[in-house]
Amino acid sequence: MKILFTGGGTGGHIFPIIAIAREIRRIYSNGEKLEFFYIGPEDQFASILFSQEGIKVKKIMAGKIRRYFDLKSLFQNIIDLLFKIPIGFFQAFFYIFFLAPDLIFSKGGYGSIPAVLAGWILWVPIFLHESDATPGLSNRFLSKFALKVFVSFAKTEYFPPKKMILTGNPIRKELLAGSKEEAKNLFKLSYQKPIILILGGSQGAQRINDLILVILPDLLGNFEIIHQCGEKNLKEVKVEANVVIPEELKNYYHLFPFLKETELAHAFAACDLIVSRAGSGSIFEILATGKPSILIPLPEAAQNHQLKNAYSYAETGATTVIEEENLKPFFFLERIKYLLSHPIELENMAKKSGEFAKPEAAREIAENIVGHYLSK
Repeated sequence: MKILFTGGGTGGHIFPIIAIAREIRRIYSNGEKLEFFYIGPEDQFASILFSQEGIKVKKIMAGKIRRYFDLKSLFQNIIDLLFKIPIGFFQAFFYIFFLAPDLIFSKGGYGSIPAVLAGWILWVPIFLHESDATPGLSNRFLSKFALKVFVSFAKTEYFPPKKMILTGNPIRKELLAGSKEEAKNLFKLSYQKPIILILGGSQGAQRINDLILVILPDLLGNFEIIHQCGEKNLKEVKVEANVVIPEELKNYYHLFPFLKETELAHAFAACDLIVSRAGSGSIFEILATGKPSILIPLPEAAQNHQLKNAYSYAETGATTVIEEENLKPFFFLERIKYLLSHPIELENMAKKSGEFAKPEAAREIAENIVGHYLSK
């Protein structure tokens, strides 16, 4: 069986594909060779992670339509429409024609458009996954070519109900195998104070980092912190943190550019509260761990999808949402202090998080994919 994955190239696309590929390997036992391929735009991060999973990467050009209007974006739109998108389509058509995959699984995004269109023309069955409560333009368009659309939120907009299957967002099960004892050794934790895990997404979050640095001495006076700041932000955050943190509190601050899978699993196991952006991947990982959280939606996200994701999740009572316009340093600090000084409220949030979680999403999608192939 040959499966071709495609997506937009961000962490939000990469990790669900990895989760699904792992589940297909676990359940597929037909005796035939199982091969995985990925077609998408240039992305070094994706290439490294996919190669570790035995997924062969084919790179193509990909263009997108920018909906903000200025001279630069107009010029970029013209280049993408006349050159990048057509070239990407013919590259994808060539690869798919010679690979002859049995099906295509698209995680969506503008980077998946060439592969989905080429696959549809070549009569390859197409499955689509939508992470967010409000789909982007790419997935709204691509849903017309898909046999099934797997969705993360019950109130997902725009797709035909007969095509939708509610699965949740696929997560790597390995993230649930963390250990508090291993975390203690890995992060040099004291466990003398409640532990806060701060996540900024695959590229970090500069504004969250700036917020944390303003109140860092106050935070460390009460809590122990594991902080993923993003590769590009590490040097700046490290320098500023060394300046503002009193010497006696430095052992309570654990700064990392990016938490690898094993590190993240142990951090989830150790923490008492998670602070994160509101990408669907992050939300469903937090859900699966059963941890209370504070979500800070990224206001620039397309279709405001992070805000909608966050409030869809908040309806369960499992998280607190703070929009950036309300994100004042000492208001944020007091909110954290309030939550971590009310253990019953935290316990209720954790319980609600577990009820809303869908840790078997990757397996459910894998079973649908394998079932379709075996039924042919």
